Amino acid sequence: MTEPEPNQPPSHIRWSGMTHRGRVRQNNEDTFLCLNFDAHEVRYLGKIGDSSLERGDFVFAVSDGMGGAKSGEFASKIAVEKITQLLPKSFKQSAQHIAIGHGDILQELFSRIHAELIKLGRYYEECRGMGATLSLGWFTPGWLHFAHIGDSRIYWLPKAGPMKQLTHDHSYVGHLVRKGELNERQARTHPRKSVLMQVLGANRQFLEPHVGSVNCETGDRFLFCTDGVIDGIWDHRLADMLAKDDAKAIVEYAVAESGKDNASAVVVEVQ
Repeated sequence: MTEPEPNQPPSHIRWSGMTHRGRVRQNNEDTFLCLNFDAHEVRYLGKIGDSSLERGDFVFAVSDGMGGAKSGEFASKIAVEKITQLLPKSFKQSAQHIAIGHGDILQELFSRIHAELIKLGRYYEECRGMGATLSLGWFTPGWLHFAHIGDSRIYWLPKAGPMKQLTHDHSYVGHLVRKGELNERQARTHPRKSVLMQVLGANRQFLEPHVGSVNCETGDRFLFCTDGVIDGIWDHRLADMLAKDDAKAIVEYAVAESGKDNASAVVVEVQ
């Protein structure tokens, strides 16, 4: 099944990324990624930039590590390693008009990261129990393909329409919210809000990432953020900020309002 052409295909992409250890934690176990790739190579991007979508595909992600001070760093390195192996190959297939399943590729990517984190935990004492959330977006012409696991989030603010949370929180409280048993205020103060039901690594056997795609139009904005940002900003305020602010402003506001956890964000606008 072929994907329909978007009404207003974007030609440009702009991004900003920011991470902060917060006001309580001694270490920052969050990380964010900004990458551009084609059939030949993966290029690391700066934390602020803009580019033509003709330069290839783009990947943006946030990850919240757990189980050790280096967890987020390990998770990001492993993610980049697997991205460099899988995604340039898929770009080449796409350029040759060979049908590819973006969701299948992202499923495989997450499975490989998961396996690598579990292997590190088995062989290295300092990595035992290490795990990470990961919320990743892959921008191709006219589309965002995403994969996510944990309680970081991806938000979508269409040019015309309200902000939408694209991802499901893989947490006990997130499950209750989806069932309609808790509202946003109750979820924020629930004693089990940090209990994760799925995560990469951490000796978890069951892995079912949330994978999907949305059609992008010029003027759409996206936010990738860890739970430290969510903890400091209510959804209605976050929607207002996403409409006009960059990642630095969002993270600094979240830290000022809460700051109990590491906070990371990447803001992406297609133009």
